[in-house]
Order: sequence, then C-alpha cells, then structure tokens
Amino acid sequence: MTKAHGADIPAEIRNRDAMDPLGHLKARFHVPDGLVYLAGNSLGPAPLAIFDEMETAVRSEWAEGLIRSWNDAGWFSLVETLGDRLGRLIGAAAGQTVICDSVSINVYKALQAGLSLRPGRTTIVAEAGSFPTDLYVAEGVVAGHPGVRLLLEGVDADRLEDLIDEKTAVVLVNHVDYKTGALRDMAALNRIIHAAGAIAVWDLCHSAGVVDVQLDAAGADLAIGCTYKYLNCGPGSPAFIYAASRHLDMLSQPLAGWWGHAAPFAFERGYRADGGIRKLLSGTQPILSLRAIGAGLAAIEDVAMADLRAKSLAMTGLFMELVEQSCRTHGLELMTPRDPRLRGSQVSIAFADGYPVIQALIERGIVGDFRAPDTVRFGFSPSYMGFEEVYRAAMAFNEVMNSGSWRDERFARRSIVT
Repeated sequence: MTKAHGADIPAEIRNRDAMDPLGHLKARFHVPDGLVYLAGNSLGPAPLAIFDEMETAVRSEWAEGLIRSWNDAGWFSLVETLGDRLGRLIGAAAGQTVICDSVSINVYKALQAGLSLRPGRTTIVAEAGSFPTDLYVAEGVVAGHPGVRLLLEGVDADRLEDLIDEKTAVVLVNHVDYKTGALRDMAALNRIIHAAGAIAVWDLCHSAGVVDVQLDAAGADLAIGCTYKYLNCGPGSPAFIYAASRHLDMLSQPLAGWWGHAAPFAFERGYRADGGIRKLLSGTQPILSLRAIGAGLAAIEDVAMADLRAKSLAMTGLFMELVEQSCRTHGLELMTPRDPRLRGSQVSIAFADGYPVIQALIERGIVGDFRAPDTVRFGFSPSYMGFEEVYRAAMAFNEVMNSGSWRDERFARRSIVT
C-alpha cells in the first residue's frame, strides 16, 4: 500500500482545518502516517490512550490484582459505569444503558423485551434493507413465537410507516442506513410508533459517536448499538443496550443469567431479575474488552456531540461536492441524501464494479470499504479526520475513476472481508 499524497491542497481547505475547533482531537488517535482512513463506519482506529489502558488492565489489574480487581478495579460495575458514560453521548440519562455482549445478542434481547411489553400483538416491523444480523435475529425471534409475523419495509409495503398498526408489537429500525447513509427522523417515527401503541427499537450502530442522538428527548423505548465503529473502542468490542426507565419495571428478556440477577452473589437457586437496567445482562462480561472502551469514550466525550455532528456534515458535504462530476461522468449514483438533515456520516456510491475501485484506492492509501452487491462506502469521522483528508480522498477517487486504473485485474481478486 502506498500512502495518499494527492494534489496540492487548496488554501481554502487548509484554512478550514486551521479554523477547526475540533482539530485537536486528531492527536488522540493513531492513524498510520499518510493514510486517509474512511472506514470508521466499519472499524474505528485506536485511541492513543488505549495502549496505557490495556497495559494497566493486564499487568496491574489482572496480573497483580487478580480476583481482587473485581472489587478494587471496579470490574463488576464496568457495564454500568461505562454504560452511563456512553449514555451521555446518545442522549440517555444515567441508569438506562449497559455495555454488554454483541449487537446480535442485544437485538435479540431488545426484541424479546419489546414483545414482553406488548403481549398479544402479532407483528414485528423492520426494514428489508436492514443490516443483515438484525433481520437474522428477528427471524429467529419470530420462529420462537407462533402467531407472530415479521413484516418488512420494501417487501410488504414501500414505507415502514404503512406497516405500523394496532397489531404491531415492535418496530426495529436503523437510525442510519448502513448502505446508503440515510438518516431517519427518530422523534417523528417514534410518534407514529407510539400512536399505534407499539415499541420502538433503534439500531444506533452507524450513528453513535457522529450523530447527535437524543434517545430520551426523542421518546425512544429501546436501542442497541456497537462500540467499534465511530466510538473507536476496538475490534469486536462489546455492544450496548438502552431501555427507557419507564419500561424497566415491566420488561423482561429470556437470556436469564447470573449478572442479571437481583442479587448475583446470593447464589439463589431461582432466577429473580434485577429491577433496573442490569436485568438486560446475562453472563460474565469480557473485562479486558470493557477496559478498552474507556479509552474510546474518553477520546470524544469532552466535546459536544452537536459540534461533532456539524463537522461531520461539513465533511460529507464537501466530499459529495468534489466527486459529483466524476460520478456523473462515469454513470455512478450518489446514494447518500444531499439534504444534511437526512444523512448520517458516510457517503455511499452505487457502482457494480465498486469492489476493485475500493482496492485501487486502498493501494493509494485511501481506505474505504465495499458492501455487496454494489455499494462503495466512505465513512467520515470528525474526531480523527480533517478537511485535507476529505480533499485528498476525493481527488484520489476522481483519479481512479478518470484513469480507469481500477480495471487492473489484480483489484478484482476478492478477500473474505470486503
């Protein structure tokens, strides 16, 4: 892989970086020198603080503290203390968010919790274009509930809203579409869902950390999300789950385990669920991975999400402006909404030969990704990116398309992970 050098950077672009009030955040991350990293919507880079954090966790807390660290280092309560910190980034008051398990497991728990709050209702509504794990899990939930059906936007009706009625128990919806980057209006959709008496479950995987999410203010019921994308907490780092406090007394979930027990160290024979957010826990959590999350949150939690959002929109807007002519010339479709109110923090381009285009860009030090069958994705993080990187990425994209260099057969050879 060569480094991204690109053309001379215009003074206007350099001035935008010089005036950027969030520019100091870049120094908190390790991004390989010269690389333009546009895959934060798949895996965020390492915060520099992670190296000391893991050293402490392994050498001091585990190696020296051993079992005492469950108490002395606060291991047992990390799911809640970190959950409250993350909650502040997604507009959730304390006591409503825990960090635990994977997104898939938390989707399962959230859907089951939603069904428990609306017994007797017979449909779950979701998007046909949802991230596949959400649909796979929803199919599994429906299979375990005879009489409950899964209805999909794009299959059973054109619009999600047209599927929501008095039979709807739960609506599972992505805040930002993982392919197109389109952003849903959370508050508006929640009003429709609640008017029908249903429960809203929001997938925040592609919005947490870059969109000014306001779960409480928008009236969300349940939400799930990952921490390894725009929250930069490490590959496969634990996910999170949110439940509005108004539901905690009544909801239940079937993965009953000792960490979700009201008194886990009483070692009672029967299960008695915790009365708060811990009822959404199940078994023992991966402590070293949880320790890494602290470094990811610390890298952005001292700045306003509204400021991160504003920079994100400026970057995606600039990129679309710079590649628009190239896309038009070569018959490519910009999938991401132009209206800033309707997009997340990525720019997606539809192109059947998108995979070799991404490989040609990676060789030039511009790292994006591809999602089958035809989506080229570029994720923009306002924390570790500046406008110079946006410009260099756009110029490289235009050069790859205009030169046709992506047609080299070596770029068409596919790896397992795209």
